[in-house]
Amino acid sequence: MRDDDGREIVLQACGLSAGYGDLPAIRRIDVHIARGEIVALFGANGAGKTTTLMSLVGELPRSAGQAHWLGRPTQARLHQLARQGLAFVPEYRSVLASMSVRDNLLLGRGGVEAAVEIFPELGPLLGRRAGLLSGGEQQMLTLARALAARPVALLVDELSLGLAPIVVERLFTVLRQAVRSHDIAVLLVEQEARRALDVADRWYLLRNGELVGCGDANGGIDQLEREYLAGLSSAD
Repeated sequence: MRDDDGREIVLQACGLSAGYGDLPAIRRIDVHIARGEIVALFGANGAGKTTTLMSLVGELPRSAGQAHWLGRPTQARLHQLARQGLAFVPEYRSVLASMSVRDNLLLGRGGVEAAVEIFPELGPLLGRRAGLLSGGEQQMLTLARALAARPVALLVDELSLGLAPIVVERLFTVLRQAVRSHDIAVLLVEQEARRALDVADRWYLLRNGELVGCGDANGGIDQLEREYLAGLSSAD
């Protein structure tokens, strides 16, 4: 299956509803990502962004709809999709604090050399315990481990959370370069809309568990702000 630009769609939610117990957190979500693009997923806290990611990778039960991976419906869990080329960077930095940076990288599928090539900043830190790294260094470690494996698709939850702007710029620059170089499809959950739109190709907006807007990133901040502010006004 291909999108309007002829790119292969690698991950897609089709009418997806999911939640916790009997309470649906997202309803009838339709999103997709294709090779060589970054798609940003926006929304206020509690809008359903993380739930969308977790249901796409089979870590939350779906009450309706389907997820499609590489053109086929799938019920696979995250660990199974990981073996097929999907990488996931969670909201909270997934490093093993007591292990060295080198050993953290060895847990990935791409190895140490490939990861350090992506983030040379990690080279001098290979022998250091990951728990002693700064927040930005930990996020570099997490992203390097994911990108070193040359994934087909990458899901990223709040890459910039709690980080200084200069670190965020570095992370986003590397992410954009990886997408261009290796034709990766990326779904990026992000609170910082302007920063995300600098690297994204398209965006979706969630409100109260439902998809309420979408558009192209190029010049899309005005439309996004109108949609987002409209939601805030209707909630008052």
